[in-house]
Amino acid sequence: MTLDELGTGVPRWAEAEVGPVLVDAGRLAVRVNELGAQITADYADDPPLLVAVLKGAMLFMSDLCRAIALPVDVDFMAVSSYGSATKTSGVVRIVKDLDAELDGRHVLVVEDIIDSGLTLNYLRRYLHAREPKSVEVCALLVKEGEQRVELDLRYVGFTIPPEFVVGYGLDVAERYRNLSGVHVYRGPGPWQ
Repeated sequence: MTLDELGTGVPRWAEAEVGPVLVDAGRLAVRVNELGAQITADYADDPPLLVAVLKGAMLFMSDLCRAIALPVDVDFMAVSSYGSATKTSGVVRIVKDLDAELDGRHVLVVEDIIDSGLTLNYLRRYLHAREPKSVEVCALLVKEGEQRVELDLRYVGFTIPPEFVVGYGLDVAERYRNLSGVHVYRGPGPWQ
C-alpha cells in the first residue's frame, strides 16, 4: 500500500514533508472537466491557443486540453520567480518562450497557481505585446488574499488558503509534482 494508514492521501515517501490532501484527485478531475466544458462553450466559434506555464501547469494542461471538445493548439512557456524557494523573489524571468505566433489569435494562459499575481501580470503584458485577439487566464488554484495586483481571471478551478502547496504538477525544488492531489507543504525533508 502506498498511502499512509491514516488515509491522508500522502504516499509514505512524502509523509515527512507533505500534509494531508487539500484538493483530492477526484475533485480535481471533476473541476477540470467543468472548466473544459465552459471553455468549449466560450470558444466554440474560434478555438484558443492554450499556453501552459511550465513546469507547474503541465499536469493541469494535459487534463484540461483533453476536456476541451475543440481543435485547440498548445504551446508552452517557462517563467521563473521562485527558483527553488517557497516564496516568490518578485523578479520574473522568461526561461522558455513560445514557438507559436499570437497575432490575431485567442490565447488562454493555463496557470497552476496564482498567489501575488505579479508573475501573471508580467506575463499578460508580455503576451499582449504580440497582438493576440485576446488573452485570458485559466488558473487551477488561486491563493485567497495573496494578490498584490488586481487580476481578471476568466476561469478558476479552486480558491485555497494562503498555504504553500505541492502535487498535481506543483513542486518545491522539483519534488512532489507527481502527487495525484494538491497537498499543503509542511517543510524540508531529510533530503535537504
